[in-house]
Amino acid sequence: MTLEPALMAKARAALTSVYGFSAFRPGQEEILSAILDGKDVLAVMPTGSGKSLLFQLPPIVREGLTLVVSPLIALMRDQVAQLRELGVEAAALNSSTDPDERRRIARGLKERTLRLLYIAPERLLRDDVIAYLKGFEIGCLAIDEAHCVSQWGHDFRPEYLRLREVVDALEGVQTIAVTATADAPTRDEIAEKLFARRPRVFVRSFDRPNLFLAMRPKSNATRQLLERLDAHRGESGIIYCASRRRTEELAEELSRMGRRALAYHAGLDHAVRAANQDAFLREDGCIVCATIAFGMGIDKPDVRFVFHADMPSSIEAYYQEIGRAGRDGLPADTLTLYGAGDIELRRRQIADSGASDERKRVETGKLDDLVTLCETARCRRQTLLAMFGEDSAPCGHCDVCNGAVRLVDGRIEAQKALSAVLRTSGRFFFGHLANILAGKPTEAIERHGHDQLKTFGVGRDRTPAGWRGVLRQLQSAKLIVRDEEDRDRLVVTEEGRRVLKGETPFALREDVLTPGRKRGERKVVEPGDADAALLAALKGLRGAIASAQKQPAYVIFPDRTLIEMAKERPDTLDDLASVHGVGEVKLEKYGPAFLAVIRDHAHG
Repeated sequence: MTLEPALMAKARAALTSVYGFSAFRPGQEEILSAILDGKDVLAVMPTGSGKSLLFQLPPIVREGLTLVVSPLIALMRDQVAQLRELGVEAAALNSSTDPDERRRIARGLKERTLRLLYIAPERLLRDDVIAYLKGFEIGCLAIDEAHCVSQWGHDFRPEYLRLREVVDALEGVQTIAVTATADAPTRDEIAEKLFARRPRVFVRSFDRPNLFLAMRPKSNATRQLLERLDAHRGESGIIYCASRRRTEELAEELSRMGRRALAYHAGLDHAVRAANQDAFLREDGCIVCATIAFGMGIDKPDVRFVFHADMPSSIEAYYQEIGRAGRDGLPADTLTLYGAGDIELRRRQIADSGASDERKRVETGKLDDLVTLCETARCRRQTLLAMFGEDSAPCGHCDVCNGAVRLVDGRIEAQKALSAVLRTSGRFFFGHLANILAGKPTEAIERHGHDQLKTFGVGRDRTPAGWRGVLRQLQSAKLIVRDEEDRDRLVVTEEGRRVLKGETPFALREDVLTPGRKRGERKVVEPGDADAALLAALKGLRGAIASAQKQPAYVIFPDRTLIEMAKERPDTLDDLASVHGVGEVKLEKYGPAFLAVIRDHAHG
């Protein structure tokens, strides 16, 4: 008879007593049950859904040791700090671990008091480290950011390919792998390369309903970003840029406008880079203008916005990057600016790379998906989730659903484009079709005789770039799709044929047809009816404590906890214990100080 039901009861109790949470988040309990039952598990869950709890809670409940493989020192440092604040024995072993901490780790291993040991994959793979760890009883190996094992992914780490050696060296230790981004082929790759046994695979919805999704064609990117930032005074966020130079220029511009803005890229001096990252983690209202070098391992829950000054590299990269906003579950804002230059630059990068033709084809398909998302006339969330194989209804929480994207009658344009697809037997893709429609006599068009088609030049009122935008919207609306049995062929769907015959209407985005026109900006949802003055006072106390302890503010309490305090105004420690995120250790450590602020405010 399994002990799992009894362990789950302990897990529920620890969830409240240690973390201060009243209930599991959707999807957590079923996965934890499998882990506590000794199963190997691969869990794919969106950022902010509580993946870390899946490997943090079992060693607390089972009182064993879990090794956590993590790719970045910053992530280890933050998670260890948060666990220690909760009263959980945790430590990190990496290149920055000082001798005193090493001795503390050795003592914790010997006395079997250490519950979680975070370790970088490079260090874990050293023969002396594996030999040393084999001398202790290890209950579980947890691999965070497991998508890094995929050579086809956007975050490939070569050292992840060798982690199976660790599993084997530890004699088939229970293995857990978690990630926020893994499509079906990537999941198969993770299962094959990391596990000694076939794992139970859990895939939760990729939806992040608290994120507002918006995209705009670039006109004046700096002005567009400044306008959007007006709704985020005093809030922390990330602005991703395509170049190192752009991060510095934008940070300087925002600083001149009175914002706390810092640059971050791999070319900065290491000390400057570390100081800027620490400032972002520890301060409220700090903006980081960064390349993609910044992000993985950033566990800051109160990032209220993620903007892209330039188009991301792929759908997966976009999802991963916006996923750094709103990890606390509160409303967060996203905005992506894109332009024809971004798209063409990415196409050239793919074409000029030394990758195989197969890899180039895959990368081009990912780029096409991203541009489709940028230019879709459908609900953005619906379009994005469909790219991850997930069906959904219109969300009501994106710029398209909220009417910020104006739609116009596009039946004539759709009919012209669909006719071009059919007259070329679907064997030519968007660039070639756009040249046919615009009447541009390229060498390829003349070679195939396509300058003799009735559709040649039927859309001379638009540029080839404009027609590519129309074709991408047809693809987003599923009027044309790639043939499942022949990926090099486009097929007009039944819905597409109805539009072609004039039997059903079709709308196109006006800003794709006439780019650069300014649209209304959305106001970000405010955090309910929390008392603003009390919330500011609570944040002030949190900031003072965090500064004194040299910790990020959210390690003391996340924003969600302070907002709930400001709404509920607990008067006693018992009342405060019922607030989300207030566990037993934090209640004893910080409860009296925060109650004093609440009482002072009531009597002020």
